[in-house]
Amino acid sequence: MSAALTLQDTGLTYQTRRGEIQALAEVNLCIEDGEFVAVLGPSGCGKSTILKLAAGLLEASVGQVSVAGQGIDGPSRHTGVVFQKPNLLPWKTVLNNVLLPARTLGLPITEARQRALALLELVGLAPFANDYPFELSGGMQQRVGIARMLLHDPRLLLMDEPFAALDALSREALTLELQHIWSQQRKSVLFITHSIQEAVFLADRVLVMSPRPGRIIDDVAITLPRPRSLDTLVDPTFTAFCQQLRRHFTHA
Repeated sequence: MSAALTLQDTGLTYQTRRGEIQALAEVNLCIEDGEFVAVLGPSGCGKSTILKLAAGLLEASVGQVSVAGQGIDGPSRHTGVVFQKPNLLPWKTVLNNVLLPARTLGLPITEARQRALALLELVGLAPFANDYPFELSGGMQQRVGIARMLLHDPRLLLMDEPFAALDALSREALTLELQHIWSQQRKSVLFITHSIQEAVFLADRVLVMSPRPGRIIDDVAITLPRPRSLDTLVDPTFTAFCQQLRRHFTHA
């Protein structure tokens, strides 16, 4: 079976009023089925640009981007996306927010409703199915966004700093929750983050990007056993991985 996501010699150059800006250069990466890959890098290095290329929201200037072995020329049913903010519709209930992809993709509504209820159970929100977004905490709203992303059973999950807007305790709780969801669903994941600890805790591999134009300059396999718990955060091996990655971002 083909890889969930492949970028081959991919580059992207933006046209701006000040001229061309090269965001990415010669990016090569491959995410296999069921693999959780996190991407770290300084601000402006092109992390989110890679995610938007994979989502079909941007077109590469050079190189190839393939999802499930197919070149992409726009958003694909093979992918699900979660951004920093869940962007829920305030006038729709939690259940109806999760069901939004069913309507846009033309999925059978009865089956989609059953799946939506099962996903709300998975993310711990079944009792809140008929509530509205304003009645939920930020962390709960992000869980709704994750359930919505999973509704159409995508092969590849694209997550762009999904916990960045949350407080520290909510972020920690959602990190554990995401690991649980991933262990149940076993989807391929491209996870963008600024947090070294978050990347090491969640990922099978962590990719490190250079400053713009973004290139992948390191690919670190995280060999910590799963499932990981809060005790993992004080494991010497966890600390060693974090220190290894932090060296890319500290300068004497």
